[in-house]
Amino acid sequence: MKGLARFSFIFFFFFTVSNGADFIAPQNPVAQLLDSGNLVVREAGDTNEDDYLWESFGYPGRVFLPGINFGKNLVTGLDTYLVSWKSNNDPSLGDSTTRLDPGGYPQIYIRVGENIVFRSGPWNGLRFSGMPNLKPNPIYTYGFVYNEKEICYRYDLTDSSVVSHMLLTNEGILQRFTWTNTTRTWNLAGEGFQKIPSVKLPDTRTSSFNYTMDLEECRRVCLMNCSCTAYSTLNITDGSGCLLWFEELLDIREYTENGQDFYIRLSASDLEPTSRPKRRTRVWIIAICTLVTGVTILGVCLLFLMRMRRKLKSAGKMVSMRERDVIDSTDNDLELPVFDFATIAIATSNFSEANKLGEEYAIDGLFSIKSDVFSFGVLVLEIVNGNRNRGFLHPDHKHNLLGHAWRLYKEQKSFELIDESLNNTCNLSEVLRVIHVGLLCVQQAPVDRPTMSTVVLMLTSNITLPEPKEPGFFTERKLYDQESSSSKVDTCSANEITITLLTAR
Repeated sequence: MKGLARFSFIFFFFFTVSNGADFIAPQNPVAQLLDSGNLVVREAGDTNEDDYLWESFGYPGRVFLPGINFGKNLVTGLDTYLVSWKSNNDPSLGDSTTRLDPGGYPQIYIRVGENIVFRSGPWNGLRFSGMPNLKPNPIYTYGFVYNEKEICYRYDLTDSSVVSHMLLTNEGILQRFTWTNTTRTWNLAGEGFQKIPSVKLPDTRTSSFNYTMDLEECRRVCLMNCSCTAYSTLNITDGSGCLLWFEELLDIREYTENGQDFYIRLSASDLEPTSRPKRRTRVWIIAICTLVTGVTILGVCLLFLMRMRRKLKSAGKMVSMRERDVIDSTDNDLELPVFDFATIAIATSNFSEANKLGEEYAIDGLFSIKSDVFSFGVLVLEIVNGNRNRGFLHPDHKHNLLGHAWRLYKEQKSFELIDESLNNTCNLSEVLRVIHVGLLCVQQAPVDRPTMSTVVLMLTSNITLPEPKEPGFFTERKLYDQESSSSKVDTCSANEITITLLTAR
């Protein structure tokens, strides 16, 4: 029988003893590896999951797969928890464990040895109180069960095309990996830290510090706190102490020598691989750090990108730039301008707040990670349409490009947004999906916008996309003759935001 293997009485006896259950001789035991990854032992004619004689999901090791009931079965006494490997090449039991502790009101603890390095806080009906990033998303559902039979936490993927799991490292970090079919690789979701050597540390007026932590403890504390933006050591003579930043990083300078190592938080997809040789560090100025990757993955609008690139070269400037990533000097194949740190500091008045981009910051003074997502969405729609959002004109209405894209989407005419030059060179279904993702990125409320890691997953898989809500900052404008004074321009926002334009007398 395909997918099944018969086991001897002695082999099953081993499972029974290891499980601590009362010994009952099986009649016809078989083993089956399910599509979920669960290896089960059951009676040949019984497929009821409640009747499994043994299952590997009760002993997950270091990997938390979808469908595992992570916690304690109060009937059998089975405690399902994670334990790390000593290393990726050594599967023996490591130092780190992740367990749902039923004492008092249940919480999840991550320990390294006997030390607690993370506490989830209690379940509050929506999520564990210490895990604010745990929220409804298009990738997986999750829930907490507490009754007379079991106490457990579980998550399940919403789309069979997505392959994802969580893994506990020996350092006590629980990481999520997602498989990308286009690149045939596991991609680390979430965030990490990029080391920036030899710098003057940012302004410390909004930082916090601890004299007793070492650098590894500092990294772990920062990673577990979603508000932490960067960290560094407090005393470079012995590597002791921890300095943490929780707001914007101001006044960073790069030195050729005698600077200090600085660790800045980035999304996992933006981190520079540590195995690559480094000759010197440079700052890459691009509109959105994932633009090239995202467009390459999709294979959408290549000809248009080449045309846009030629226009940018002829204009002699980038139309939208943002300091975002650190790259290696070996990346000579990218046709993007690279500037040294000093040049960028001068151009931005030492990274002045007045030089930040994004509609939310320009209008309301608000800036967040989701502002990057908004900017990415605008850029996607501009690439598909071939026109910039600002200055966009349409004979049938006075909306900008975001409003135009939203109108077409509601009328189920998104295909009309596509630039004519792309009609014969792109996959229509892929481009329509790109437009859909772009509209999700520019939704009015930042909380409704996906994270960039979710955006990448949306673009590289077939997961079901949620319906977008109304975009932010799309406007109905009163346009006057081009020769009229700029002081006559009257802009009214669909989001009930008033903009006052001041001009000199």
